[in-house]
Amino acid sequence: MAESGFQSSVSSDPRAGTFLDGLWASLPIALGYVPIAFAFGVAARGVGLTLAEAVALSVILYSGGAQFVALALIASGAPFLVSAFTLIAMGLRHLLYGPALMRRAGPAASRRHAWAWAWGLTDEVFGTALGALARGRRFSEPFMFGLGLGAYLAWGAGTAMGAYAGSGALAAWPAVEAGLGFMLPALFLALLLSVLSRAQLPVLAVAAVATVAVTLAWSGTAGLLAGMIAGAVAGVLNRKGVRDAP
Repeated sequence: MAESGFQSSVSSDPRAGTFLDGLWASLPIALGYVPIAFAFGVAARGVGLTLAEAVALSVILYSGGAQFVALALIASGAPFLVSAFTLIAMGLRHLLYGPALMRRAGPAASRRHAWAWAWGLTDEVFGTALGALARGRRFSEPFMFGLGLGAYLAWGAGTAMGAYAGSGALAAWPAVEAGLGFMLPALFLALLLSVLSRAQLPVLAVAAVATVAVTLAWSGTAGLLAGMIAGAVAGVLNRKGVRDAP
């Protein structure tokens, strides 16, 4: 029978998640996204963006860290080309998520609608999907659509609420504002730890050292790129060493 709609070629497997399974799996991400996106919406109004502009930035760019950097660039009056290069450089890591996920899913995994669900591969969505595969769930595109859509809607809704509240909404609670800024990296760290194995620790250490060293010596953007490259090279070498070990 021909494949139809968003149905994956492996979704008949009881271990393959459905669209509703994906939505349910996105709940922890959504709970983390809403307050962070709210803080972004408030900050966006603080630098002069309208409600529509703040929401559009979340809907189009959809990258938490890059969006906050975009606000800093807007506030500082940075040139367009500098701003564009900085935001593109911060988002380059997302190009690696799709191939890494499909490699883990195996050659039988459907890629028919990858052009659509790959849009939702944020750090946290990628971590959740990878964790699901590590726990024995079969890859399915409906699951990926549900997972990505739940996170996407939460981010957009949180931004809209924050932008509606306007600038200064969190001024009376500086501790809350500081905590919201830490929630996004904390959420991704929790997802990373859930799938981390001992064999991956050297790779993580190499990436961390490269990121910190280049950030201190140059800039945060350069540090991010250095960590990505160093981690990727270390991962390839580590995988080759494990495969060649007797």
